[in-house]
Amino acid sequence: MHRRTALGGVLTALATAAAGVLVAAAVSTAPAAAAAGGTGTGYLHTSGNKIVDSTGATVRLTGINWFGMETDNKTFHGLWSSNPWRSQLDTMARLGYNTLRIPYSNDALKAGATATGINDFVNPDLIGLSPLQILDKVIDYAGSKGMRVILDRHRPTSAGQSPLWYTSTVSEATWINDWKMLAQRYAGNTTVIGADLHNEPHAEGTNPAATGACWGCGDTARDWRLAAERAGNAILGVQPNWLIFVEGVSCPSGGLSNVWDNDPSNDEDCGWWGGNLSKAGQFPVRLNVANRLVYSPHEYATSVYRQAWFDDPSYPANMPAIWDKYWGYLYKQNIAPIMMGEFGTTLQDPKDKIWLQNLMAYTGTGVNGMSFTYWSWNPNSGDTGGIANDDWTTINQPKQDILTPYLIPPTGGGGTTSPSPTGTPNTSPAPTTPPPVTGGCTATYKQVNSWSGGFQGELTVKNTGTAAVNPWSATWTWPSGVTLASGWNATVTQSGTTVTAAAPGWASSLAPGASVTVGFTANGTAANPGSVKLNGTAC
Repeated sequence: MHRRTALGGVLTALATAAAGVLVAAAVSTAPAAAAAGGTGTGYLHTSGNKIVDSTGATVRLTGINWFGMETDNKTFHGLWSSNPWRSQLDTMARLGYNTLRIPYSNDALKAGATATGINDFVNPDLIGLSPLQILDKVIDYAGSKGMRVILDRHRPTSAGQSPLWYTSTVSEATWINDWKMLAQRYAGNTTVIGADLHNEPHAEGTNPAATGACWGCGDTARDWRLAAERAGNAILGVQPNWLIFVEGVSCPSGGLSNVWDNDPSNDEDCGWWGGNLSKAGQFPVRLNVANRLVYSPHEYATSVYRQAWFDDPSYPANMPAIWDKYWGYLYKQNIAPIMMGEFGTTLQDPKDKIWLQNLMAYTGTGVNGMSFTYWSWNPNSGDTGGIANDDWTTINQPKQDILTPYLIPPTGGGGTTSPSPTGTPNTSPAPTTPPPVTGGCTATYKQVNSWSGGFQGELTVKNTGTAAVNPWSATWTWPSGVTLASGWNATVTQSGTTVTAAAPGWASSLAPGASVTVGFTANGTAANPGSVKLNGTAC
């Protein structure tokens, strides 16, 4: 989804339970052979309705969307804010999002494409980079935190959504060739786990003159199931380790019902754009590489469109049967995994809170539950708002509170500190003192930026000793009144006037002659770090 109005369809009668507030029962799942923390090891594949890692351990992707690369900016939104891009990823990981779904348009992949809307003072390392180069940096840093990345071909151009996977200006060949390019670009990088082939295929035209995406109709120009096979197999020919994420359609016929003919018997059962996988059981996507298919429906609340089921007298007891019909059956019948690629709400309508609570319960708890990526991190999503507030720093706590019990934080990354939801500094105690340095160290400081009430800096510490420092930990002092806002490349905490940057799990050792640069933003008058030490040795 991206700033569009979903078209609801006529829902046929489904079995319902008694009216009232109901939290849906979690889907039943067979116990996994092993449970993986975070996002597992190596590339991922499928086993029945599970996503598993290279060791066979079950992995649950609990992620978030960060959009912008599909818009005219051609890169992530929020890079214009005062919160550095790394700090935003730090917050996502800290909150428990272990996967990042990244929408893009083919415009952003063109030679000469230019990224705009970047605050150069806050993100000086992005100056002059192309959209793809910025994507490289985000993927690398997300991977360092133990997160996984799903690439989402959101739009053919930045102009808007398209019902089909091609348009008059962006051919199917361009769609597939760009996917093959991305698969080659990130070959061998296990952070990038797969391709969401095309966002929200949907109906267009009124039946019988349908012109939109159908499922199982057999028309190669409109059958999304067949197109997904062509693109998925082309990608797997280049990168056989990727997962292929396939969304649904809105109406299986590819056209809208004539609601003015007063004949309900002709009205088709339609759902959200990308959310209707009701025909996937009968017409499954067939890939040349086994155990790579993940179905990825979208699901939304009244803030996007007030579907008829929200006003059913039995709401929310009617919802599990609706989810079962459109996509849940694929999971419950052990046909394939489900990764709900988008779902979200502003929470402004009380019904939406009930919807979100019930939907999360439906996905199941723990590592055996269905995977998902919430829409969105961005506060500027017109239909849903975001997890981030308008400052791109603090978070929307009511939304986060509903999602938190279902999130499985990434492991193996460097859990750097980010601002708390209220914006107050993190004052966690410093970790246990690491072993002393054999030799010495040097420290150099660079102030990157400053503004009224705060500043950004980089402290580079070099191990000039003769032995590796493992694990390493740098400390420094600030004048009273200077408080940490965010940090990256280390786990950065503050206690009193002492700041500690502890080694992340992915880079715990500092070899002789090696250096590390710790970045941070702080509140207060700009000040150089004082009394810098590496594992207790003064630099």
